[in-house]
Amino acid sequence: MIPSRETEPAMTETPVESPPGISRRTVALGACVVAGATLSGCTAYDTSVDTTEPEPTASESKAGVALTAAADVPVGGGVVIKKHKIVVTQPEEGEFKAFSSVCTHQGCTVAEVAGRTINCPCHGSRFSITDGSVVAGPAPKSLPPRAVTVDGAQIVSG
Repeated sequence: MIPSRETEPAMTETPVESPPGISRRTVALGACVVAGATLSGCTAYDTSVDTTEPEPTASESKAGVALTAAADVPVGGGVVIKKHKIVVTQPEEGEFKAFSSVCTHQGCTVAEVAGRTINCPCHGSRFSITDGSVVAGPAPKSLPPRAVTVDGAQIVSG
C-alpha cells in the first residue's frame, strides 16, 4: 500500500489594496524623500572661513611696484587698489599707510574708504585708516599692514 499524501488546500493570495488615491509608487517616492531629508540633516558643513592671504606672487613681492599716485589718495581717506589687494590711506597730510584689502571677517574685499574708516560692504566691518584696527565688527582682527613708500609722486610697494 502506498502511503497517502495529504495535500493542503491551495492558498489563494488576497491582494493588498492601497488606500484610494495613493499608489505604491507614491508611497515609495515619499519614503525616498524622507530618507534623503534625514541623511542631508546628518551632513556636516564646514562653516569656517580662511581669511589668511596667499603668499604674494613674484611680481607682487618685489618692492617698487607702483600702486597709485600720491595725489589720488585724499587726506583723511584712501583708495582701494583691487589689483594688488591693498588699500592705501593718508591719515594726515604726507603720511601714507597701507593695509590688506581683505576683510578679516569672511574674506570680502573692502569697498571704500570714507569717514576716516576702511569699509567692508559684506557685513559692515570698519577699520581705522591710521592703523587698520577694527572700529566696528564683526571683523575679529585688524587689517594686516603692508609696506609702502613714496617715490616721487607715486606710492610704491615695499
